Amino acid sequence: MTQQVDVVNDFPLSKDDEVMEALHAVMHAFRSRQHRQLRDSVQEVGPMEIRALRFFARHPGATQRELVAHSGRDKGQIARLLASLRERGLLEARADEQDRRCTRLQLSPAGATLLDQARRSTAPLVAAATDGFSPTERQQLLALLQRMRAGLEALPAGDEGSERHPSPQ
Repeated sequence: MTQQVDVVNDFPLSKDDEVMEALHAVMHAFRSRQHRQLRDSVQEVGPMEIRALRFFARHPGATQRELVAHSGRDKGQIARLLASLRERGLLEARADEQDRRCTRLQLSPAGATLLDQARRSTAPLVAAATDGFSPTERQQLLALLQRMRAGLEALPAGDEGSERHPSPQ
């Protein structure tokens, strides 16, 4: 019996598409393993909650709006996430001294403890992701990823669907 080959889904990718597919595959593999690590070792907390806590650890006193801009997530989603973190005592809020309508957020002691537990829990996963990379290769990869992000952020709002470099006809 001959084996049938599925040619319907065999769509050729451009070199740029291959890069984005590889990037997506790496992030999917990392996030799924990170989710399992966190679920098995730290109180009920997901990767997005860890990202939010990490953001406020690096930027104490930042606002919800700053996290929305940094993460690229919907402001409603971020509002629900931050409300949950505050209710669980992982984030503390205080009014801005110049503008009382603005709320500044920072890690609570419980949030800092949880973030430290999450770091220790996922450290082997992070190490495995870059195992075999020299310090120079790590720096090169970081620089390339930062250039990719800068290129995306340089697009005018609403141009996400248009091609920057149209193909020759």
